[in-house]
Amino acid sequence: MAARKENSTYSRNEKNLVECDLTYAINKIGGRWKLQILSELESGKQRFGDLSKKFPFVTERMLTLQLRALEQDGLVKRTVYAEIPPRVEYALTEMAIELGPLLKQLSDWGSRHRHHILKVAAM
Repeated sequence: MAARKENSTYSRNEKNLVECDLTYAINKIGGRWKLQILSELESGKQRFGDLSKKFPFVTERMLTLQLRALEQDGLVKRTVYAEIPPRVEYALTEMAIELGPLLKQLSDWGSRHRHHILKVAAM
């Protein structure tokens, strides 16, 4: 297997991901459903079934993938209880709780500007 060249596009992109704070942050919270999941978990621990009911338009597979990615990135904590039937709960980590004010600002921005985009789309 050939070794990657140090100046290849791939290694430059990896370097940018590590060096650019905004790119790093977007990489962690970007994704079709991650922000909505984080916002929903702000109210407290939730079971998978509860989250699934709150996002009926998201397949269970996609919800699982998004939760796993958030867990892997340290934003969501998954707790499995040794019960029958098994119970699994998801909660925000301290790192994700820090995102709360940013999520609120982003939501407020969307609320203020959504009407403009809807007007343009209706034309």
